[in-house]
Amino acid sequence: MSEERKPTVEELKKKAEWPNKVAPGRHKFYGGKLETLPKCSIRSFNDFGIWYTPGVAAPCKEIHADPEKVYDYTNKGNLVAVISDGTRVLGLGDIGPLAGYPVMEGKSILFKYLGGVDSIPIMLDTKDPDKFIETVKLLEPSFGGVNLEDISNPKCFYILDRLREEMKIPVWHDDQQGTASVELAGTINALKLVGKRLDEAKFAIIGTGAANIAFVRILIAAGVPPKHIVMVDSKGTLHPGRKDLEEKKDSNPYKWKYALETNGENVVGGIADALKGADIMVSASKSEPGTIKKEWVAGMADDSIVFAVANPLPEIWPWDAKEAGAKVIGTGRSDFPNQVNNSLGFPGIFRGTLDVRARTITDGMAIAAAYELAKVAEEHGLHEDYIIPNMDQWEVFPREAVAVGMKAMEEGVARKKIGREELYHMAEERIKSTREKVKHLMEVGYIPELPDGM
Repeated sequence: MSEERKPTVEELKKKAEWPNKVAPGRHKFYGGKLETLPKCSIRSFNDFGIWYTPGVAAPCKEIHADPEKVYDYTNKGNLVAVISDGTRVLGLGDIGPLAGYPVMEGKSILFKYLGGVDSIPIMLDTKDPDKFIETVKLLEPSFGGVNLEDISNPKCFYILDRLREEMKIPVWHDDQQGTASVELAGTINALKLVGKRLDEAKFAIIGTGAANIAFVRILIAAGVPPKHIVMVDSKGTLHPGRKDLEEKKDSNPYKWKYALETNGENVVGGIADALKGADIMVSASKSEPGTIKKEWVAGMADDSIVFAVANPLPEIWPWDAKEAGAKVIGTGRSDFPNQVNNSLGFPGIFRGTLDVRARTITDGMAIAAAYELAKVAEEHGLHEDYIIPNMDQWEVFPREAVAVGMKAMEEGVARKKIGREELYHMAEERIKSTREKVKHLMEVGYIPELPDGM
């Protein structure tokens, strides 16, 4: 970008605000983004005697005798609940379950279009984590998996841990595991590009919300020594001397855990101190350029890597990071190179999870997805402006599905054994089918064109 005219801050803000300007009218025009359609043939009204009463009694009896047959006779195995209480929605905060509903609908269309996964938004009118947990558990018979979304920190960790332990279907929090998987993929390739090893690199993690807490867990599971990681929250670096974290360890044990386990050099201070000598920075904090200053990036190691993933605006402009010496830069925006976005992860990861009927989504499965994402990008040719695939590279999602499904079988959490080629074919067909159906519905007008100017 150094040879082109740099867009002004006002131009970038205007571009970032454009979706918000057109979204209300378009949402209202379509009356939301989801509907349900039959997937069985209905040749005449006589068919309802098969799909409903009296014929439906026969599969009901078979499921009663063998509960696993529910996956053969219903859509449970391809149906995910997207569940939220609306307490931490995007950058909007606690806006409640009704206002958060459009986000969960949006998540559902990404699930379907990118992964061929059916999903239903469910908004819960409670802020009590135990009531939330009990409600989700009661829904288990209806769904093949659960995607938790936009739940405030720290209760999001408590909810996820409890549900993963107590439910027999996979439960996933995309703000945690999804973001962490994609960030790991970008990290793998960025380090490869600059000739550094994952297990030797020094990390500065700016922000201790759900995404970064999970990212650190995934990093450690992937082989990064905890002592090579320095984390920073709003009050400074995490270290054993943080008495404020020790005092709150019962309500937020995760930050205290990492205060004890990370930061091997006992760095005390703020963001600038954490960045000194760091090979890679991953920031998910304040959506404001200048949060990370150029001079701080200049203090990082040679050939440093900067992921500033706050949305809609990154914590530092990419060109500022480049001028400060960063070799590889990623953001959360699609109009800059190297978009680190969880939409690259969850559709393919759930596709593979559901296809092998996995009981959970392990960190190993998430790491397998990250390495496959990294591999897809590497096959297309890595360079400073391309370390991670784009969402329109649709082959990413069936390949992720295969990697996840194979890892689930290896780890013994899959109910179904499927060969690699068959697993790829299943995922590919489901994803292609969805895209072709949407295309056809648009061509024939059942999904109407937007009016001019909308």
